Amino acid sequence: MIRIYNTLSQQKEDFRPIQPGKVRMYVCGMTVYDYCHLGHARVLVAFDVITRYLRHRGYDVHYVRNITDIDDKILRRADENGETFTDLTERMISAMHEDEHRLGVLAPNEEPKATDFIDEIIAMIHQLIQKGHAYAADNGDVYFSVDSFDGYGKLSKKKLEDLLAGARVDVDQAKKSPADFALWKAAKPGEVSWQSPWGDGRPGWHIECSAMSTKCLGDTFDIHGGGPDLLFPHHENEIAQSECATGHHFVNTWMHAGAIRVNKEKMSKSLGNFFTIREILDSYPPEVVRYFLVSSHYRSQVDYSEDNLIEAGQTLERLYHALRGVIPGKDVPETDFDHQFHEVMDDDFNTAGAISVLHGVSGALNQARRDGDEDRIRELAAVLVRLGGVLGLLQQDPEAFFKAGVPDDLSAEQIEAMIEARANARKEKNFAEADRIRDELQEKGVILDDSREGTSWRRG
Repeated sequence: MIRIYNTLSQQKEDFRPIQPGKVRMYVCGMTVYDYCHLGHARVLVAFDVITRYLRHRGYDVHYVRNITDIDDKILRRADENGETFTDLTERMISAMHEDEHRLGVLAPNEEPKATDFIDEIIAMIHQLIQKGHAYAADNGDVYFSVDSFDGYGKLSKKKLEDLLAGARVDVDQAKKSPADFALWKAAKPGEVSWQSPWGDGRPGWHIECSAMSTKCLGDTFDIHGGGPDLLFPHHENEIAQSECATGHHFVNTWMHAGAIRVNKEKMSKSLGNFFTIREILDSYPPEVVRYFLVSSHYRSQVDYSEDNLIEAGQTLERLYHALRGVIPGKDVPETDFDHQFHEVMDDDFNTAGAISVLHGVSGALNQARRDGDEDRIRELAAVLVRLGGVLGLLQQDPEAFFKAGVPDDLSAEQIEAMIEARANARKEKNFAEADRIRDELQEKGVILDDSREGTSWRRG
């Protein structure tokens, strides 16, 4: 039985999907006005692993991750760039797909865009108005009436009276209550807009996810996830408007990934510690970045630093070292290591524990090498690749992993020639020359590993 921490109940619960054997999951995706940053990578990888593991355990997972392709930030950035908002969003969507592909993130089953669901959004707003949960204001906006929903605050555990006490009343007094939020925003002159019963305008941010998720997955579905900053107000507002519109319970299990910190400080552009995914991938191999992200539990806070990335690369190298020169066995049945892996992952997708199991397999594989047990070596290599694949790791050829990122001015053929020259120098007992070749390669980012089988190399 898989147990998942439910943000709604604030405890781990046995996971029982609505339809046995099938999982319907929705995750809030990107607002595509800029390149994806490290916090986005955390969410992308976390729910990719969750999807992979559920499928590994036999579930048929229908994974929906939306794209917000219309909002204030998008319109403002497009105006600054002197381009149409569609040109901006199409460019950023392509960049996002490139980033997630490099990180080994599988594509969701559906990736709905807000602008493709305008009719569904308008229909849901119309339902809310008819049921007395929303109202059209004099300024052309439509607002959700928060005090019409008794369950408001049940996800974030915030009380409406506290929200009202700290809220600022809008200058134009358009809202009946300062806690009310926009479902439809009237268009400003020259702004992109769609026709609606309340005038030309565009959707508010929160309503789009309610319309898209219920259209794709039904009024009630199994899992809704996202980043830590979405819990309130976005997910709280989703619950309110969805349950008021449909009359049904919205989501059974709420999941939120942990925050990213940089050198123990909150990641922020104002602090100068804000990194896009592609900036990080310019300096570190994608699989090292993915390993770094999955080596912590998805709900935990992750501290990004150069030292932590270097350490992640070194520990991932140890796993690939174990696989080096081995052809994994085929059709290897489940082992005790598989059972250990399932035990930790069944406990709220504990990837940190799963990584420990991988290193346990690696240690056993290295022992089998020392014992010369070829059958055991191939069996454990198969297990390591199989379990690594559930986390999106260890699917490269080990030689390709070690030799990626070698400086452009040094080809693999040149490196092999220098290794051969070093071997000849050692045979001739010219150890000074052998050391000189080794040091020259090391200065160029190439590390030599000597063993009984010969000398192999890897990037430094």
